[in-house]
Amino acid sequence: MPTEKITFPDGFLWGVASSSYQTEGGWNEDGKGESIWDRFSHAPGNTKNDDTGDIACDHYHLYKKDVALMKELGIQAYRFSISWPRVLPKGKGDINRVGLEFYNRLVDELLEAEIEPWICLYHYDLPQALQDEGGWANRNIVRSFADYAGLMARELGDRVKRWLIFNEPRCAAWLGHLTGMHAPGIKNLELALKVSHHLLLAQGKAIQTLREVNQDFQIGTIVDLNAIHPITNDEKDQKAAGNLDEFWNRWFLDPIFNGEYPPLAKEAGLEPKREDMDLIQQPLDFLGVNYYTRLLAAYDPSNPLMRAREINKKTPVTEMGWEIYPNGLYEILTRLRKEYDNPVLYVTENGAAFEDNVKRNGEVQDDDRIAFLRDHMLAAYRAIKEGVRLNGYFVWTITDNFEWAEGYSKRFGLARTDYWTLKRNPKKSFHWYKQVIQNNGLLFP
Repeated sequence: MPTEKITFPDGFLWGVASSSYQTEGGWNEDGKGESIWDRFSHAPGNTKNDDTGDIACDHYHLYKKDVALMKELGIQAYRFSISWPRVLPKGKGDINRVGLEFYNRLVDELLEAEIEPWICLYHYDLPQALQDEGGWANRNIVRSFADYAGLMARELGDRVKRWLIFNEPRCAAWLGHLTGMHAPGIKNLELALKVSHHLLLAQGKAIQTLREVNQDFQIGTIVDLNAIHPITNDEKDQKAAGNLDEFWNRWFLDPIFNGEYPPLAKEAGLEPKREDMDLIQQPLDFLGVNYYTRLLAAYDPSNPLMRAREINKKTPVTEMGWEIYPNGLYEILTRLRKEYDNPVLYVTENGAAFEDNVKRNGEVQDDDRIAFLRDHMLAAYRAIKEGVRLNGYFVWTITDNFEWAEGYSKRFGLARTDYWTLKRNPKKSFHWYKQVIQNNGLLFP
């Protein structure tokens, strides 16, 4: 039978993504300061099985093995985050040179392996010392974050050209300060609204700071987006879906691209000054998009802000309970082209947690993950064919790691992590993705 091949554009970038707290471990070594996730995970009941990131994948000590694994995979780029308290234990002031040297070594190791380092400045692990001063709810953090960004740019900017400011600021705001599911575990709407604004202000200031260090930096930020549909065609459910979209998607898109919050923000009492919005609306070279699932919305008058609630579809779902809906990625990418002036995009996270089928010989057969990635890549390809400027795709993630409140109970990796021995074992999806990269596309028998 003939083989059909779907080929992505020349120069399309293939990579993997991870984060510091989920992989590094070494939580209190070599002068590193405490993070809010260190504090949060050490409090009983906050994570499944009371798991912590104290050791995680021990990437702090095993980074050379991990880079060798990435080289074997054949990726062209590795997106990782800096642990802010590892380099600035108090979030500001005295620099921890040993912590900085770790990232210098990691960058050099990646470049030696011909893998481009993509640095994300913030992936949830705020220094606890800054949280003690109010954290993201204290507007002074805008200056602290910009100073931290400048430090990393000066330290690594001679070798690192791609910079991402935040990973999923809505999770830091809503999950960390509204639902309390993430560190610092606060449940306060007024505080969460303030945090969302300060995150965006800090992002704008950091972008300015990076540009001052080097005008040639390629700078982006990462938003996690969902396709959101009403559960029925009823007018109230449709309005609920619109409100959920404003709160979940547009809240962190509209200020960047349009210089204003969606209407729901004003209803919630968030009416910032014009100069704040001017600072937030800094030009980006690209936008990172994280996509995992679709949300279904139903009218719910008990929710005072959104008057909506999420309805979980039962099948098909991943181990996280998230609906498998590849077309949602296509919807989001084409929406960004139509509604936000066709920005340059990268899928900076896409992946799935499934229960691994470990054979007697040690092989890990994860056909569900392969199908998930294949179908989402096809959705991305469709969007490119319709004019979306999508330039790359990062799989989440290279190795199983600490999955926030879910602890070690959910596995997203292309390689299986044995958390007792810390051995990495490439899964079937690892070898499949290696072929995708080599072919710059997908083969169908």
